[in-house]
Amino acid sequence: MKKFLLITLLAVLPILSFAKGPDCYSWPMNISEGWLKKVGIVDNINLDESKTKITLLASEKKAKGLYTQIYHFIFYDTTGNTYETITKNDASYEECSMSDVDVYLISKLISNIYKQENE
Repeated sequence: MKKFLLITLLAVLPILSFAKGPDCYSWPMNISEGWLKKVGIVDNINLDESKTKITLLASEKKAKGLYTQIYHFIFYDTTGNTYETITKNDASYEECSMSDVDVYLISKLISNIYKQENE
């Protein structure tokens, strides 16, 4: 019985230690939208926010309560065009804007181009 309890604890404790971090997608999403407008790619007015897809790619705990988070956003405009960004920023449970947001625009999806060429 003691072995079973020990094995169960050893199996469960690592699962409990995986910290997702704060749910801070709105800060990098707003910065991405502002950046897309500022550089003249698309105006926020033309984006359909209800269709925006948000994926947390990574969340790494750096220090006590501070996480580096990487998000993938897919924005859709009212005519059906898509705009994809990857963001990186630091966040905490108290404040989502613990650092500036690095925004990377995905201009081409190589895997999609490869699939189209081989069809």
